[in-house]
Amino acid sequence: MGSPFLTADWRDLIVVNYEVDPSILLPFLPAGTELDLWEGKAFVSLVAFQFLDTRVMGLPIPFHRNFEEANLRFYVKRVDPDETKRGVVFIKELVPRTAIALVANTFYGEHYSSVPMSHAIETNGDTRTVFYSWTAGGVVSNLSAQLVGSPIPLVEESAEAFILEHYWGYAKRTDTKTTEYNVTHPSWHFWEDSEVEVDIDIAATYGKQWAAALEDSWCSAFVAEGSEISVFPGGRLSF
Repeated sequence: MGSPFLTADWRDLIVVNYEVDPSILLPFLPAGTELDLWEGKAFVSLVAFQFLDTRVMGLPIPFHRNFEEANLRFYVKRVDPDETKRGVVFIKELVPRTAIALVANTFYGEHYSSVPMSHAIETNGDTRTVFYSWTAGGVVSNLSAQLVGSPIPLVEESAEAFILEHYWGYAKRTDTKTTEYNVTHPSWHFWEDSEVEVDIDIAATYGKQWAAALEDSWCSAFVAEGSEISVFPGGRLSF
């Protein structure tokens, strides 16, 4: 596998899930992959989190170590002779640093944009509040969660495990070329008891084509604790 290209801590991940018609995802499907469904249903997730202690090839980058990210993603799998690789495809990723967006788009073929972002984490007794905000298209969007108690391990074959247990990333380069890369981390714990508030302008953040499918229609949400992660250099696949 070699050495990771990037290491970081991903923490306090608010995950908001939308059930969608699978047909709207097909134009974004990278060559060589197929949709990964949960109980026959296709999901898109909006995930906001802290990106901490970021290092590229082991080196910290000044002013680019700690920042927020919010991404919109869906789930795929690729069957090769040795294993079935379960991964994610990012429709769009938001970060507050232009250089980060440039590196990810160049090396991994992703779809990062740089926008103003902020977050706040507050702890009061056994209650933890997590808040993320960003401005896109001139509109402010907010995502927050109130957590009680301690996070618990994922339950095997649960909906939360399906969403979180994808360890590959895929990006569509052309109709016949795909970038594949590996993301490793331990299985995450999550808060079973969380109250999530979603105030997201989907059209301003992700474009009008997603507004009808996602606006005010999220079906589940939870918060994952996160951990240290490693992202390994991407490989190009042709089909």
